[in-house]
Amino acid sequence: MSSTVIVAIISFAGTLVGTAGGIFASAKLTEYRLSQLEKKVESQNGEYAKIPLIEERISNISKRLYIVERRQPSDFTASFNRQ
Repeated sequence: MSSTVIVAIISFAGTLVGTAGGIFASAKLTEYRLSQLEKKVESQNGEYAKIPLIEERISNISKRLYIVERRQPSDFTASFNRQ
């Protein structure tokens, strides 16, 4: 075999190895990014699950405040008018 053919075969093998390495590296990076994105989505879903609890607490606090204001309306209105 001539040296030109040997160089061409070595170049072809190097190209195949480089291409395969690039594909595997890209796949690993894509998989890593997807896993990080899934973690972010899970954490945000956990935050959205807390919203009904917060709304329920606000509702309870509003009811309790209404009851307290109904018991002593003059005390509260006087304190707010002073400020």
